[in-house]
Amino acid sequence: MTANKRVLCDVYKTRRKDEMYLYVEKKEGMARVPEELMEMFGKPELALTMLLTPEKNLGRADAEKVLADIEEKGFYLQMPPAKETYMLDLFCRKDDE
Repeated sequence: MTANKRVLCDVYKTRRKDEMYLYVEKKEGMARVPEELMEMFGKPELALTMLLTPEKNLGRADAEKVLADIEEKGFYLQMPPAKETYMLDLFCRKDDE
């Protein structure tokens, strides 16, 4: 399966949503990414190219899951982390009434 898999991977970001990334195999590019996803994602901007292995330490994704999704679907979509309500309260002030 993905145990010894090594993939040269392009990681794209979007201007539409902070911290959303799309991982694809470099040699395939966006060929297997569904059109609906590309419309939602917007114009992809290359963030980095890396050699992805199951042991690779990724910030917010499990490398084995990323590799499995790329193999199965042709891409992996990393969604932004959920915003905690209490954090929003720190930065959003209610109008004085």
